[in-house]
Amino acid sequence: MRRVILIGIVIAHISAFSQGVFAPPAGQVGSTAIHKDSAAIQSWGATCSAVIGPVDIADPSLGIASVGSADDAIGMADGSVVSLGDHGTATVSFNGIIYDGPGYDFAVFENSFSDSFLELGFVEVSSDGSNFFRFPSTCNLQDSLQIGPFGASDASHLNNLAGKYRAQYGTPFDLQDLSGISGLNLDEITHVRIVDCIGSIQTEFATYDQHGQIINDPYPTPFPSGGFDLDAVGVIHFHAASAIEELTPVVSLFPNPVVNRLTIGVDHFVEAIIYNIQGQVVLVSTSNTMDCSELPSGHYRIGIRAKHTSSYSSFIKQ
Repeated sequence: MRRVILIGIVIAHISAFSQGVFAPPAGQVGSTAIHKDSAAIQSWGATCSAVIGPVDIADPSLGIASVGSADDAIGMADGSVVSLGDHGTATVSFNGIIYDGPGYDFAVFENSFSDSFLELGFVEVSSDGSNFFRFPSTCNLQDSLQIGPFGASDASHLNNLAGKYRAQYGTPFDLQDLSGISGLNLDEITHVRIVDCIGSIQTEFATYDQHGQIINDPYPTPFPSGGFDLDAVGVIHFHAASAIEELTPVVSLFPNPVVNRLTIGVDHFVEAIIYNIQGQVVLVSTSNTMDCSELPSGHYRIGIRAKHTSSYSSFIKQ
């Protein structure tokens, strides 16, 4: 039995430090880590709300994580953090909107003291503050042996998980990874949410990547600083609140009232969504000419997305 255990430990050690297929730690060739002082960062989180989880999800009697407060995740990455505990969440908003530009659009900063002690978190975004959509993540770390409270991982086995890089280096995210999702406007992201991954390989408590693979990270961490430690969210592609009003497109709908075809007049049109008076989506179109002939008579609201911005209007169907 001892020999089997030793073999398992050796395999886990090799897995943890063999080169993976994703970007390596900060400072290495091919790394995508973004330093907090990078000129690419245009803005930082303005508000944060947190729901703190227990220090050990398997033993709630130990209490919840207690290091920091939500306000410590506001502003530039500076080492002050809020610890989320097991499966805790933090939701960050901004003095403006994040939009989908070329390459990475924002970065999440954790406070790891090394390149190999990695506490991981899922990342989700919302364009309305209510509906959140998670980035598809990949964890290629072994899941046969639990990574202990101070265990090591290799960043090159991880993708689209916050906490991949050490303190002062943000893990970047590209909104294009979420393209085509109904209800998410990639050019008007208002909120970013981080969800602690727990890290346990016990099926009762495990969390999983997009492929159904268990995410193995340091567990248990029954300390006041347990769980993901959020330092900051830095924004790369950003429209400040003062500029959003200037970006609101001039929209015309004709004819209005409409019988059959409704034409939307707006520059850089992307998509339109029609809602009934109950708020239900009844029609979605990527063409600025919409066939409304099958809609029942009545009043409708229409959301119109143009490049980098969106607006709402209304019309009557006869």
